[in-house]
Amino acid sequence: MDKSAVWLDFAVMKLQAREMKLILSTHNVTLTKAIEDHIVSRIEQLEHLDRFAIDARVILEHDTTKPTDRQFKCSMRLAMPGPDLFAEDAETDLYAAIDLVSKKIEQQIRKRHSKHKARKHSEASVSKRKRQEAGI
Repeated sequence: MDKSAVWLDFAVMKLQAREMKLILSTHNVTLTKAIEDHIVSRIEQLEHLDRFAIDARVILEHDTTKPTDRQFKCSMRLAMPGPDLFAEDAETDLYAAIDLVSKKIEQQIRKRHSKHKARKHSEASVSKRKRQEAGI
């Protein structure tokens, strides 16, 4: 009994050992430890929602030619099995842009999961209906 519990714990630890790769690039922005920590915390939240994500590419830009209301731009591409997820946003504050982009990606992940669940549910309901009609 205890051996199977140890085996299951080992299997769970093995699944969680793989981490998502983060590729971070900046244009006209000085990357500070605080900005990097903020991005890493947002990526960890996304990784919690979808453990099959392979890597995240984040690009931070500061455009001085634009008006002050949308100078900082953040774009994020999340590579995963199937189509990649992409979002970008421009704001006056870099942290706000990062937050909004991660929120958009989170919505896309949730939409993908709900579509997958709906597809599974509809297939099961069709087969159940067929079995019921065959039995009647």
